[in-house]
Amino acid sequence: MASEMKVEVNYKETIKPSSSTPPHLKTTQLSVFDQLSPDVFIPILLFYPNNINSGVVDSIDHPSLVVERSKLLKTSLSEALTHFYPFAGEFQYNFSISCNDHGSAFIEAQVNCPILKILERPDAEILRQLLPTGIGSTQAETGYLLLIQATFFECGGLAIGVSSSHIITDACTLSTFIQSWAAIALASNSVTTDHVLLTPKLGVAVSLFPQLDFLNSPQPALKFDEEKCITKRFVFEASKVAALKSKAVSTSVPNPTRVESVSALIWKCATTVSRSNLGVVRPSEWSPVANLRKILVQQPLAENLMGNLVGMFSVKTEAIEVVDIDIPSLVAKLRKGVEEFKVKYGNGVSGEEACGFFREFGNLMKRDVDNYNCSSWCRFPFYEANFGWGKPLWVCQSTGMKNLIVFMDTRDGKGIEASLTFSEEDMAKFECNKELLAYASVNPTVM
Repeated sequence: MASEMKVEVNYKETIKPSSSTPPHLKTTQLSVFDQLSPDVFIPILLFYPNNINSGVVDSIDHPSLVVERSKLLKTSLSEALTHFYPFAGEFQYNFSISCNDHGSAFIEAQVNCPILKILERPDAEILRQLLPTGIGSTQAETGYLLLIQATFFECGGLAIGVSSSHIITDACTLSTFIQSWAAIALASNSVTTDHVLLTPKLGVAVSLFPQLDFLNSPQPALKFDEEKCITKRFVFEASKVAALKSKAVSTSVPNPTRVESVSALIWKCATTVSRSNLGVVRPSEWSPVANLRKILVQQPLAENLMGNLVGMFSVKTEAIEVVDIDIPSLVAKLRKGVEEFKVKYGNGVSGEEACGFFREFGNLMKRDVDNYNCSSWCRFPFYEANFGWGKPLWVCQSTGMKNLIVFMDTRDGKGIEASLTFSEEDMAKFECNKELLAYASVNPTVM
């Protein structure tokens, strides 16, 4: 299918904020968390079918539809950038964003197939073509901190690909931006006035989490593992998640969450895959990314901060445990890890402690253990992004780093889509793991 599908770029332009950024906001200082974030891009894709009765699709003036929707996206993006002015700025390594209204990139593209062809059996290689830049790109290479690609399908469907620099965004910030952008577009295309525009807290994080001077010097670039890896989508429907949660119940955790239950299952299957490949039992570590906005209970200002505000902790199993490990015991470990993290950092995080999160991440790569990194994007309202032609049919992210697991909600908000990236050898075993397949479907149709 990848060879049959052809994405053609119609044009690329720079979208500037609709109003100039005031002089007192011309510089946004980075917090220590922004300083520590790698110079890569966070990608998200939102798919919108044409929502037009199939009987009249052929009579649609497709060129006019493309012009109309593209214009709305650009106009609303321009207004959104006045509220998220650092997104239109330039990176001043590694201490600030010059909010000089440089602008964000907007790419309009078209593809020679209907949107359902993509959604029938999503392919990671094809999805990457719908993004404006690769995850491993840098701000210096692209010339922007935010890039948008609007790809129009021959049926009138649309995919919006957003690539935002990790220097200024984590998943929470990206979600807030997309919500606000969509709300502006919907308000301008609607007679109602009940659309709520979120007010981002920009430039505030540095007062709570001051910079560290030594981070202003060039840091090593993030290196992606050169081993050939494969990213696959495993979908846990609502009923399967409910069954898995029931299986995960224990005396210590009578109420396991969706993410805890799915994490435990994938972790257990990963230990089985490792043992099968190596012929020996190795200790393993599960390293979740934590949204500190939900942890810092003594710092209410942190709740709606924009930028980066994430930490990481590791939960471990020793080799002797791995042989007979079960899902309830893994869930108990995960819950204990979360609670200990909350106790340790609920009152605040110092710059040195923030460095420790990322230093620990680097050390995990060097130890003689199996390490699995997990980021949950669940509960972020990506599926609420209505630009004026309905809510997205499907939302996905496309990050690929070895042994990385990313969770997204299914469209109903009750299931989980897990994106797994592993070596080819490991992935072959995941795809036929009976315990995993009892709860998850491998890349089912979105429809």
